[in-house]
Amino acid sequence: MLLKLQALLITALVFCFVSCKKSTETVEALPAAAYYPLDTGKYISYRLDSTLFINFGERDTVISYDVMDKVDAKFIDNAGRPAFRILRSIRTDASQQWQANNTFMAVYGEKGVELIENNLRFLKLVDPVKTGFSWKGNSYVETGSFTSDVNYLGGWNYAYDSVNVPLMIGAQIIDSTIKIVQADEFFGDDPSSGFAVYSEKNYSIEKYAKGIGLVFKDFLHWEYTGASGGSKGYYIGYGVRLTLTDHN
Repeated sequence: MLLKLQALLITALVFCFVSCKKSTETVEALPAAAYYPLDTGKYISYRLDSTLFINFGERDTVISYDVMDKVDAKFIDNAGRPAFRILRSIRTDASQQWQANNTFMAVYGEKGVELIENNLRFLKLVDPVKTGFSWKGNSYVETGSFTSDVNYLGGWNYAYDSVNVPLMIGAQIIDSTIKIVQADEFFGDDPSSGFAVYSEKNYSIEKYAKGIGLVFKDFLHWEYTGASGGSKGYYIGYGVRLTLTDHN
């Protein structure tokens, strides 16, 4: 009788181990597209907090809007890949009408999910979706020439910081999200020291939810030039923070 109980216990433990292992592998094996689902009619709305530098770059300010990204059409691109046109609308608040603001294109490519925004192609998500996996997300963007307006995007190393993590946004709890750290760098002197000649900060993270898409984005880029020749020091740059408010 004791031997039978021991055998049953071992069988149960093995079954539990295999089941748990299979469950973990299923989560880890989710394709990148699972966190960026696209289809005609799908929309996501956000609260957009836009950071600008005013008073000739002397200080920053934040202006907030509502934005909505909606998949307008699905087609096949020149490389034979599924592609989607996304229209962004904007308004100052819920009392206003939506106004057309921008157009993006997303592509399910061989490496992962690409987003074309303002004629810049970003490799947003790649396979495998696994904690610690990294890639050059801005490798399709021209950043090396003297004429480039986006040199600051060069060399960014995207990495999955966390996978399958619950996230609370407002009052909503999202079961499974991934966090991608894209940049967290600072160069130069502290502008508050009073002796800074040049400084630059780049910071960018994004969070995606399974079955929803992008649910949070925090981006900031600025450059500071110190005072000289009687002129005050000044900043140039911008910031974008998107926080999910609704989706279908």
